[in-house]
Amino acid sequence: MVSIEIDGKKIEAEQGSMIIEVADAHGITIPRFCYHKKLSIAANCRMCLVEVDGGRKPLPACATPISDGMVINTQSDFAQDSQKSVMEFLLINHPLDCPICDQGGECELQDVALEYGNDVSRFSEKKRAVVDEDLGPLIETEMTRCIHCTRCVRFGREIAGIRELGAVGRGEHMEISTFIEQSVDSEVSGNIIDLCPVGALTAKPSRYQARAWEMTQHDSVSPHDCIGANIHVHTLRDRVIRVVPKDNEAVNEVWLADRDRYSYEAIDKSERLLTPMIKHNGEWKETDWESALERTASKLNMMVQTDGANQIAAIAHPSSTTEEMYLLQKVMRGLGSNNIDHRLRITDFSCQQFEPLHPELGIELSELENLDAALLIGANLRKEQPLASLRLRKATRFGRVASVGLYPVYHNFSLSHEILADAETWLIQLAGITKYLYQHQPDKNKEQWADTMDIEGLEELLAPINVSQEHREIGEMLLQGEHSSIILGATALEFSYAGQIRLMAKAIANLSGSTYGFLPHGGNSVGAYLAGAIPHRGPAGADVEQDGQHIKDIFEQGKKGFVLLKTEPGKESVIGEAAKQSLHNADFVVSLTCHADDEAFEYADVILPIASFLESSGSYVNVNGLWQEFSASINAPGEAKPAWKVLRVLGNLLNLKNFEYVSAQEVRKEVKGRLSAVGDRIKPKWQCPERLPRDGFSPRPVNMYQIDGWLRRAPSLQQTALAKGQEILKRPRLSPFHNIVGGV
Repeated sequence: MVSIEIDGKKIEAEQGSMIIEVADAHGITIPRFCYHKKLSIAANCRMCLVEVDGGRKPLPACATPISDGMVINTQSDFAQDSQKSVMEFLLINHPLDCPICDQGGECELQDVALEYGNDVSRFSEKKRAVVDEDLGPLIETEMTRCIHCTRCVRFGREIAGIRELGAVGRGEHMEISTFIEQSVDSEVSGNIIDLCPVGALTAKPSRYQARAWEMTQHDSVSPHDCIGANIHVHTLRDRVIRVVPKDNEAVNEVWLADRDRYSYEAIDKSERLLTPMIKHNGEWKETDWESALERTASKLNMMVQTDGANQIAAIAHPSSTTEEMYLLQKVMRGLGSNNIDHRLRITDFSCQQFEPLHPELGIELSELENLDAALLIGANLRKEQPLASLRLRKATRFGRVASVGLYPVYHNFSLSHEILADAETWLIQLAGITKYLYQHQPDKNKEQWADTMDIEGLEELLAPINVSQEHREIGEMLLQGEHSSIILGATALEFSYAGQIRLMAKAIANLSGSTYGFLPHGGNSVGAYLAGAIPHRGPAGADVEQDGQHIKDIFEQGKKGFVLLKTEPGKESVIGEAAKQSLHNADFVVSLTCHADDEAFEYADVILPIASFLESSGSYVNVNGLWQEFSASINAPGEAKPAWKVLRVLGNLLNLKNFEYVSAQEVRKEVKGRLSAVGDRIKPKWQCPERLPRDGFSPRPVNMYQIDGWLRRAPSLQQTALAKGQEILKRPRLSPFHNIVGGV
């Protein structure tokens, strides 16, 4: 620690910290444009010039490290004259677009110009004008407003890992541009809108729709992946105008994936349901809530009496709230059926009894960036969990990441090792790494995890496996890393013998001293497990008298009655064709949904319009087990109701006990109350198979903008190259593939 003085204030700070960082930490304002706490220092705007005693000229606060005894003045005449001169230069070419600019009212240039700008410009020459870039359907450009801070360029290079923008030219003739004529296709491209200090880059879908001071801000949580990104929803007259990130260092830092930012557009789609509907003699008719729910309750009761409760199944989308899934399972189990599931993309359920209480990453999200070594198994983080990919990219600055998978994956970071296997040998490759680690671990370490792993069975399983040089190098990488992790992605979880892949991954983690975890599908898979929306466990992992059928058996064997919650199984299930056929063959299907297409109208008998996550209260539990609660940002359209209220009324109409809830908070309190003895209930122990299976198959990876109904109906997202599968694939080192057009 060193002692310095800023504007007469004595401060203790770390040696080497930049002046601007120390000033920010102590509430001292220094104007800036190019500086951002998440980006490297560029020092090209010069707006943060300050006076340092002993210096002959003003110094940029963002690029000047402190030293013991330094005396700094940010408000002296010398410092302010320097700042005002820089402000005058920045305004020379800036157009007077403030009355129509979307950035007006929240523009950093406006704010700084108010304090440091002159009333009258001395510049009488012609202003510079720049031709606008077409960056695609998400980002609107007005490049004449650009002040060359290069935040957008640095974001692509340093954070996203995709160099899509760059600076061409010098001085006032410099332009920010794509290097070749193409759109900005990154899955996190919208963040450059937030970074831009002026109105050069704005959100295209919300252009000219509202001024910043007119909108009301609401806090919410994104439902599209297991990270649970925190968002601000900006509304005007009960209409969502835009979504921007809410800072949360433990979850999403200051970033958002584009799907979190733009999915709100689906809220006004023509397929949005406004009233309950009943199919009568093959024709759809609008009806009231009482009639629709009474018919649903009557049909379900009749099925229980005539066919048995086992002929009814419920399927929920993993982006449903914890409260909704808890009440859905409570309705089903109240009827006598354990046939409830949310695992739409899973095909192998053979090892579900060995699973922990809920899916988990094994480490805090923030710790991903501090890993010394990581092994990705069947993971395409850029497309599956974009914000987790940004964190892991930071780890590659000093650590190493290896990958074992089925497909060439285009990461935004470099891999130290990559093994591409086919479906028959994928598990063999993992077994090779396991065997190397097993041979190099002391027996005492093996005994530490004997209570969770079948050691004798593992020895027999690994006996015929050959260890390659790559297996050795990956094993050594994990052993040498002080902080290492094994992370499973979607391909591993969806594989036909996913249970055995998870077994081998767990063994690798135990033998190498690594953490183990996976990134599940949907925004609330963790909440689904805790709520009991699985057939083999009740809420909080409680035992059930008899396991229900998992989703694969439900669709392949068929049921007479279905209750669907926020899901379109034909599009979302890994066995979509079987799902559609099963729904068409059912005697009764009730769907609680926000949207309905022609397919839903074909198989459903009752459709109940429900509120979206932006129109309802609830909670999601992210992959770290963090409960994140949110409230409605706007009112639901028409007669749409929150799903938890619909299920509460349905439970009462079915004469089930304890459905007297008055709020989502009351439901949540009941779920949390059942979690008190969780630690004593779930103690999984993996059992090894007699041999490694070799007849596996993997479903085709699903497009990241097709994973749920909201993304499929967000028009701007569907116009992107990522949605169409035509993005230019820019691969870092360790691959012969460069700039190949493809959609995986």
